[in-house]
Amino acid sequence: MNTTLPLAAEAIEILSRVATATLTTLLLKKGLRNVWLRGTRPLRPGQPRVVGRAFTLRFVPAREDLATPESWASPTSTRAAIEDMPAGCVAVVDAMGVQDAGIFGDILCARMAQRGVAALVTDGVVRDVAGVLGTGLPVWCSGVAAPPSVAGLTFTGWQQPIACGGVAVFPNDVIVIDDDGAVLIPAALLDEMLVLGPEQEREEAWIMDEVNRGAALPGLYPMNAQTRARYLAEHKLGGLRAIM
Repeated sequence: MNTTLPLAAEAIEILSRVATATLTTLLLKKGLRNVWLRGTRPLRPGQPRVVGRAFTLRFVPAREDLATPESWASPTSTRAAIEDMPAGCVAVVDAMGVQDAGIFGDILCARMAQRGVAALVTDGVVRDVAGVLGTGLPVWCSGVAAPPSVAGLTFTGWQQPIACGGVAVFPNDVIVIDDDGAVLIPAALLDEMLVLGPEQEREEAWIMDEVNRGAALPGLYPMNAQTRARYLAEHKLGGLRAIM
């Protein structure tokens, strides 16, 4: 299995202040259009933004000789995968968008919470929803369903490339999740996003202040050269005042 690399506390702190909407715009400018995991809605709206390395799990369509209750005791099972999850990871599960087979329920989510898993993200559904909510594990999914996973899916393994919500997810990619859903940052672009993300948030906060003062949008959003020069001058002045 691929080892999940730790994510620096500083990186988590920085990205926890960057909206997923901001990240999709920045990644679009880098040529990446397909980074938002479709069908990943918060099971409980208003959950704090979560940041972590992707720990991937994969399901394929159910096959009757493999998708059985007995398979839950197999060495290749969701139970075994959970015991391999490191603290701080985001479990990203490819459930093929299946809506009538709950991939995890309250007991599995409780164990994930005990192990310090940061969140569960899936394009599928969960079951035992009241119990899942009671575990405190942050969950983003497509909904809920009573039937178990083997009613429609076969679990095949973990820590391999997957397709979740139509997005290619590799182990150790970085996942950021908020009320707008889950966004993937390719591992190779993490350092750039740590610089660009906060700056984009500062720019947009300044633009919002201008809008609240009644400024018109043309030349402001996006900034033209004149507006950007004014922004940079005010930003620099504000930094000098903070030092003094």
